[in-house]
Amino acid sequence: MLPTVAIVGRPNVGKSTLFNRLVGKRLALVDDQPGVTRDRREGEAHLLGLDFIIVDTAGYEDEDANTLPGRMRMQTEAAVENCDLALFMIDARAGITPLDEEIARWLRANDAPVILVANKAEGKAADDGVMESFSLGLGEPIPFSAEHGQGMADLFQALLPHLEREEFEHEKEFYEDDESAPLKLAIVGRPNAGKSTLINRLLGENRLLTGPEAGITRDSIAVDWMWTNREGEDRPVRLIDTAGMRKHAKVQDKLEKLAVTDGMNAVNFAEVVVLLLDSTRGLEAQDLRIADKVLEEGRALVIALNKWDTVEHGSALYQGIKKALDDGLAQVRGVPIMTVSAATGKGLDDLIHVAFETRTAWSQRVSTGILNRWFETALEANPPPAPGGKRIKLRYITQNKTRPPTFVLFGTRLDDLPESYRRYLVNGIRRELGFGAVPVRMTLRSAKNPFAK
Repeated sequence: MLPTVAIVGRPNVGKSTLFNRLVGKRLALVDDQPGVTRDRREGEAHLLGLDFIIVDTAGYEDEDANTLPGRMRMQTEAAVENCDLALFMIDARAGITPLDEEIARWLRANDAPVILVANKAEGKAADDGVMESFSLGLGEPIPFSAEHGQGMADLFQALLPHLEREEFEHEKEFYEDDESAPLKLAIVGRPNAGKSTLINRLLGENRLLTGPEAGITRDSIAVDWMWTNREGEDRPVRLIDTAGMRKHAKVQDKLEKLAVTDGMNAVNFAEVVVLLLDSTRGLEAQDLRIADKVLEEGRALVIALNKWDTVEHGSALYQGIKKALDDGLAQVRGVPIMTVSAATGKGLDDLIHVAFETRTAWSQRVSTGILNRWFETALEANPPPAPGGKRIKLRYITQNKTRPPTFVLFGTRLDDLPESYRRYLVNGIRRELGFGAVPVRMTLRSAKNPFAK
C-alpha cells in the first residue's frame, strides 16, 4: 500500500487547494467561504517522484459531536488515526488562533508524525505568522503557498524521510482483463435519499458523513472497497458518493451548483450508476431527469429503492414505479430495479451482484459474424421502409466500441431511415444479443456517391 498523508487544519486555510495541487487535478471543491469540505477525500499524490495517498479533511472545529461541524470533526479525527503522516496547515497571514493551538495539542497527543505547513506565506505580510507558528511546538514550519505552488521543494524534503520507508515499497497492480478491474460504481439521487448511509453500510464503518440535514455531501467521494461474491471471490469496487441533485431551478447556491456539477463529472467516470430513490417519497420528475442524464452519458443504470423496510403495500408501489420508469425512460426499457435498505443492509449484496452483471453487459463485444447473422434475420422479419417509393438499402452492421456498446450501420439513403426503424434495430440488439437494459448507441454511415457533383 502507498503511505497515507492527511491534511488537517481549521476551516479555510487552503487544505483543498493543496490537495488539488498534489493530485494534479481539481478534484476537491474550493471556495472562499469556510466549511466547503465536509467528508474526507482521498487522491493519489505525486511530488517530485514521491507517490502517496493524500487525504483532504474538513476544517477542524470545536463543536458538539452531535452537530454537523462536530460530526465533520470526527471524520477528520478518523483520517488522522489511519494516516502515516499529518500535514498541519495554518494561515500564515492570519497568524496563530486559539483553534490552531487546540489542533496542535490534539496532534501532539496522536501517534502520527506531523509536518507544520504555513500556507499563504507569499509576501512579507505572512512573515510574522510564520515566526509565530514556532510556538505550536511542532518543529520548523514550511513557508508555503498552495495557490501559487511555492514551497513544493521544501515540502518534498520534509516528506521524504517519512515516506521513503521499506514498508511502503509496493508493486502496482495492473488489470489487463476488464472483468478483474475495480467496478466504478457511482451512487446518485436527490438529497436525503440515503446515498452516504448506503456506502457506510457496505463498508461497515462511518466512512462518510451522514445525518438528517439535507445536502451534507458536497464533494464526490471515492472509496475503494472489496466485495466478496457468492462464490467467495473478492472483487474490487470503487464506490463514488455524490451530492444530492435537486431540481435545477431550486439550485441557487454557488456551492450547491459546484457540488451538482462535481456529481455529474463523477457519473462520467463511473461504469455503473445506481440511482437511489427514497421509497417513502416514490418516483418524482427529478428522478427521471437524473436517470435520463445518466443514460445520455452512456453509463449503465441500476435503480435502487431505498428505505424499503419502512414501506407499506410494497408490491403496488414497486409496480407503479416500474411502469413510470418504463414510460419515462422509453429509450431503455427494463432497467434493473432493486429494493434495498441502507439502514439494515437488506438487499445490498444483490445490488452489487446486479451492478457487476450490468457492467459485463455494458462492456461486451459481439463478433461481426454473429452480429450480421442477427442483422439479416432482423431485416427479413421487418424490412426497412421505402419512403417516396425509393428503397433504403441496409448493407451490414459492425460494433466499433464498447462501454457503452456502439454500433455503425452501413447502407444507402440512410438520411431517410425513420427513427422508429433505428429504435427497432437497437431494441433487437439489446434483447437478442445480451445487452439487456444498458444504453446502446448506433450511428448511420452512407457510402459516398461518386456522381453526386
